[in-house]
Amino acid sequence: MEVDILEFKVPVENHKTLFVWDIQPNYTEDQVYTGLLTWFGSFGPLHLLKVIPNAAPHPRGFYALLKFYSGVQASTAQRQTDGRPLFQNAPLKVRLSAQRTHFLSDCRRPLSHAHCLELANHCLGFNGWTSDIITLKELTNEEEEEEEEEEEEQVEEGGGRRRRLKFGCLLQLSFPQHGLTTRAAAVVEDSFTCTGPDVLLQNRSRLQKRVRERALVQAFSSVLLILLGAGKVMVELKQTSDQFLPELTAGVLQVNEVSWREVAADEEETADEEWDLTGS
Repeated sequence: MEVDILEFKVPVENHKTLFVWDIQPNYTEDQVYTGLLTWFGSFGPLHLLKVIPNAAPHPRGFYALLKFYSGVQASTAQRQTDGRPLFQNAPLKVRLSAQRTHFLSDCRRPLSHAHCLELANHCLGFNGWTSDIITLKELTNEEEEEEEEEEEEQVEEGGGRRRRLKFGCLLQLSFPQHGLTTRAAAVVEDSFTCTGPDVLLQNRSRLQKRVRERALVQAFSSVLLILLGAGKVMVELKQTSDQFLPELTAGVLQVNEVSWREVAADEEETADEEWDLTGS
């Protein structure tokens, strides 16, 4: 049984990347995308599927780039699809990437919020995990904001004023079937020209959504999905040093009379006890 470990990071490794050639030109790009997604998506979740028209002087047609989260699933897909016609009449050529160098550093980017949801739901099911907002708090410093407004008000036209909003969020991510929980913090801020109460409300709502999404992404960054085969998945949590960075938490929080520092300490203690987942 092959065991694979998935992280909630953008996959860049060669053994997770497939190239598909010899795609016939008598299909539209959308038809090719749908055909490839149907076949290759059956082997496991895809982070990326991109269909590209052949460039001259190559014959008309397409080739495709696919990125799996799992190297085991990518290898299985390559073996079982290479030389087969799949959705067309002629056989396709499917190869693992032979690129020797990575254009990204070892410090890989975390998945986007949408990709985190997609990977978690695919591997764990919609009921396999839950997220709860412990607190979502506006952190705007009113004194600094007033000073900025006084400085910038004179240069704004159309009756608008510059406003700056800042929000912090503490979120808990739980995996009830595995008895595991983890917490993460996030802070976002932005400035904009406020021309009325509706603009202020829209930007408050936008930033609240962004900070919730960022906190969830941060929480998933400590999660490992262990694929055991036959659809079985284990969840483990790893210790990360960036979940409670000082710049995310300093001077921010009192959550039900529990400081963020205490929350971080509680998270570290839990991790010690239990070492603890596209579009074209």
